[in-house]
Amino acid sequence: MTDSGTYVYAVARDAGHARPADLAGVAGTPVHAITHGGLVAYVSTVPLEQFGEEPLRRSLEDLDWVGEMARAHHRVVEAVAERVPTAPVRLATVYSSEEQVRDLLDRWHDDFTEVLSHVSGRREWGVKAYVDPTAAASAPAPAANGGGEGAAETARPGTAYLKRRQASLRNREQRWRQATARAERIHADLSAVAVASRLHRPQDPQLSGRDEWMVLNGAYLVDEGRGEEFAAALDALRGQDVDLELTGPWAPYSFIALEFDRADLEVSGDA
Repeated sequence: MTDSGTYVYAVARDAGHARPADLAGVAGTPVHAITHGGLVAYVSTVPLEQFGEEPLRRSLEDLDWVGEMARAHHRVVEAVAERVPTAPVRLATVYSSEEQVRDLLDRWHDDFTEVLSHVSGRREWGVKAYVDPTAAASAPAPAANGGGEGAAETARPGTAYLKRRQASLRNREQRWRQATARAERIHADLSAVAVASRLHRPQDPQLSGRDEWMVLNGAYLVDEGRGEEFAAALDALRGQDVDLELTGPWAPYSFIALEFDRADLEVSGDA
């Protein structure tokens, strides 16, 4: 059994472009290229005592470790994407040998070529929309009848509390419906400027770092010449109690629809 594996970051066309020099990847390992059949995979040689199947499974439970690895992975992908159309590979993809990576490039050659053609000259932008759930809905529920009912509620504080609670829940539900409808319109308007779009699951507040509702977590593949137009379209959609957050441009992580089977993605135990 070998004591090292090959960590893969991204695949691009082998067009003779200058490659990133002195680029450090996961665990500080140097990044180098493997070429085969007109494609190039950007990789690092990593120790299996850290990146073998079992150590990696344990390490993936450590969020700090995962975050550090993800930043290193992203740094390599972005360095490549600044130079050539790039197909990012899923985080923590490790092979037993460089020969297995060449086999991947051979078996998935046509798929990689198609994906790289689709993302060529395009970048990914991310948009998140947040809404304060405590704000009043724009059309509040009708007020309770006045007169004797109000006096009765004063005499029955428990009933008054329940009615206030029900009104609060109705307002929150209405707020949610309005916010999601607004998010759908925002997504449709931004998708009209993009070549392709994807909706991701809203992040938990622990990940987003914000207490507001995340009602939109969208990714948009935009022609490089239309980046300013996309940002202007987003600015025109701001307001109406929705906070819009723009990130990017990034390598097209959300638009690489290649799913390797498990044998492709795991280090072989008897390599």
